[in-house]
Amino acid sequence: MKKIILINGSPRKNGNTAELLKSAAKGAQDAGAEVELVNLYALNFKGCTSCFYCKLKSKEHGICAMKDDLSPVLEKIKSADAVIFGTPIYFMNFSAGMIACIERLFFSNYIYSNEISTVFPKKLPSAFFYTMNMTANHWEQFGMERLTGMYETFTERILGVKPKTLYAFDTVQFKDYSKYESSIFDPEHKIAYRKENWATQLDDAYNIGKDLMRNS
Repeated sequence: MKKIILINGSPRKNGNTAELLKSAAKGAQDAGAEVELVNLYALNFKGCTSCFYCKLKSKEHGICAMKDDLSPVLEKIKSADAVIFGTPIYFMNFSAGMIACIERLFFSNYIYSNEISTVFPKKLPSAFFYTMNMTANHWEQFGMERLTGMYETFTERILGVKPKTLYAFDTVQFKDYSKYESSIFDPEHKIAYRKENWATQLDDAYNIGKDLMRNS
């Protein structure tokens, strides 16, 4: 049976990012796959410490020397048939947890060689799900595609396959906006936007999960 690993880079286990990942998981299951959803913020780990263990000629490349809660997740990704990374956008970047995860996964499998750039054991289909307060116009205005594009380029280089992408703009952050200082937002607009678009975005996530399993 094929297996897909879904990495939730949000601190919330039931927030927007998690909802999209769970929909993708359902799509993968309907394609006959085994699924595993990993909530990064439930784990105790940190990012790359630049120890260069993974670059030593005397050691096996592709192995991160750090031993913590993320270590078995990295090994599971290697044995999976696909992986989906879901992250909210915080301060114009991935969440800190997702950055730390990607550092550990990618740097340990990236090699400073003139002959090859990756020691990842196989080509692994993948996807990125992005959730954010920003509108599509803000995304373009702030040049966010350049930032995420760098991650996607390295994903293709390390995993060998160009990742699929899903963008969830203008998400609803609070259940009750009146309880928080949030005057820069129009809650009614956000709720209306969600009602108009969220079901489609869940369907898109479902289809990505299903397609990754069909094509892996």
